[in-house]
Amino acid sequence: MREIWTEKYRPEKLEGVYGQQKVVERLKAYVEKESMPHLLFAGPAGTGKTTSAIALSKEMYGDEWKSNFFELNASDERGIDVIRNKIKEYAKTTTVSKIGFKIIFMDEADSLTPEAQAALRRTMEKYSHNCRFILSCNYSSKIIDPIQSRCAVFRFRSLNDQDIEEWIDHIAQGEELNIYEEAKELLIGVVGGDLRRITNLLQISASTTSEITEKIVRESANIARPEDVREMVKDAAEGNFMVAKNQLDELMVENGLSGEDIIKQMHDEIWEIPMDDRKKVEIIDRIGETEFRLVEGSDERIQLEALIAAISKRN
Repeated sequence: MREIWTEKYRPEKLEGVYGQQKVVERLKAYVEKESMPHLLFAGPAGTGKTTSAIALSKEMYGDEWKSNFFELNASDERGIDVIRNKIKEYAKTTTVSKIGFKIIFMDEADSLTPEAQAALRRTMEKYSHNCRFILSCNYSSKIIDPIQSRCAVFRFRSLNDQDIEEWIDHIAQGEELNIYEEAKELLIGVVGGDLRRITNLLQISASTTSEITEKIVRESANIARPEDVREMVKDAAEGNFMVAKNQLDELMVENGLSGEDIIKQMHDEIWEIPMDDRKKVEIIDRIGETEFRLVEGSDERIQLEALIAAISKRN
């Protein structure tokens, strides 16, 4: 069975974490001192938060890291019971490591309910002599202030194009892939700095060939051709509603794109269409409303057709 590339290429050491040099430097200092406070990792998905937590533990404990590292995903177990039971029970037990404390890593901690966060704060205080917490989240604003004040906050930045290209080249070398420049540009432009998603897309793309072209990446990522999306918006803006509707049907039915996929591409491509800036602003405003309704569970076909009708009506 082929190994999952996200695990295969997960760095074993902190120095292997891409694009987070300042964070890595501070974490290395904790390893050297064999001591650390509670930590809060905040930043977009795929920027190295989980990898940094695991690498920190491996360098801190060596071969004993698994017995001193407890990982939970708060999006799966987000209620107060998981704090009272699983976490509290683990925090109570002592460690035989010379470090003197264990690490509890909570991924997606911003999914915890307010009640669970309040219970977590008390647990962090009571068992700080025995364990340290590393909390990972996408939005630090969703973590209550009492927890933030007890943590050293590390903000993981979105990776720049150079960091992403280096990562793509790293995987290409390891898997003996020939990745065309157009395919690299598409990966960089579409994924937005999420190395996990890039790695998964490359593995999907390489499942049938080692020659990774733009077409293969587009099919793997389930992305429409930019020119098709631009043409649909352009026709709608010119008042050709039925033409734009037929193009929408093709994108959804023949290409199998979801409503959210199309909305995001419309947002990206609107700036490439020669059009009055005021009209672009109006369309962006309507795209935002439609995206919100889709997230709330509205019928995507009805909402996208309503969006196209609204754009056509503004002509």
